[in-house]
Amino acid sequence: MSAGRLLSLLLLLQARGRISARGIADELGVSVRTAYRDLARLQAAGVPVYAEPGPGGGYQLLDGYRTRLTGMTEGEARALFFAGLPGPAADLGLTAEVTAARLKLLAALPTGPREEATRTAAVFHVDAPGWYRETEQTPHLPLFVDAVLTRRAVDVRYRRWRAPQVVDRRLRPYGLVLKSGVWYAVAAVEGGRIAAYRVSQVLDAVLSDECFDRPQGFDLAAYWTSYLDDFEARRYTGTATIRLSPRGRRRLPDNVPGTVVRAVDSTATPVGDEGWVEAVIPIESTDHACGELLRLGIDVEVVSPVDLREAMAATVGVLARAYGVR
Repeated sequence: MSAGRLLSLLLLLQARGRISARGIADELGVSVRTAYRDLARLQAAGVPVYAEPGPGGGYQLLDGYRTRLTGMTEGEARALFFAGLPGPAADLGLTAEVTAARLKLLAALPTGPREEATRTAAVFHVDAPGWYRETEQTPHLPLFVDAVLTRRAVDVRYRRWRAPQVVDRRLRPYGLVLKSGVWYAVAAVEGGRIAAYRVSQVLDAVLSDECFDRPQGFDLAAYWTSYLDDFEARRYTGTATIRLSPRGRRRLPDNVPGTVVRAVDSTATPVGDEGWVEAVIPIESTDHACGELLRLGIDVEVVSPVDLREAMAATVGVLARAYGVR
């Protein structure tokens, strides 16, 4: 086995406390048999690893045993500094903690990795929100951080897009997700249904006395991926055929979602001699598609459906009258 994997196993035991052989194998990307063999080699090297039998058992280090050895490479030190970027940390109310942790990490690193980490921190900055929109106000986000970490339910008043707009909910938050500068709480409600709640739409929030357990095996990243897939499937209810000029196609990524851009790229066929293309795109509704496509002005033409083409024409007619054009 490599010395690097032996060190990784030692640090894993130190960080996790108790962990099963299967858990070790999954974390290190090895077989369970290899995990057992590596544990035996650690013990042979004098590291106080012992096994706890039973369904909740596993392997752990003797209480109080710590190693100062990290073996951190320059690349690993560089990567670690991306975990505490200041914007999200400030949103979560963790600025002081992240700053202190970074200083302690720097102090503990050897000269080479320390210099690499310092250079990395100086040349990267993340500004999560997209262009043309203000940063959302999330005054209740630190409370949700507390609720996630202590596994306590939260009573909220929440503003949603459909009627009734303001509802009362008891949420059991399993985790927090930052998506394009917007924070979401992934939480269970009565009956066990799991949903995503936009934290900026929480009007009021109070920690309750109820404690809860996250379902065993719940994977926040996997849930969020499936949530996005489901959202995309529900979001688009129909299709439209449009024609785009070369300039309209260049402007497309700045004015419509990526799903629409990809649809144009995959279905575009040339029409005429001036570089125009015809493509089929997904649409949410006639009103929404009309507003979205009008951003492209004279560089787009709706071919079908008829109701969308008529909505575009009607809107252009209103604009023409507003500007005194017959």
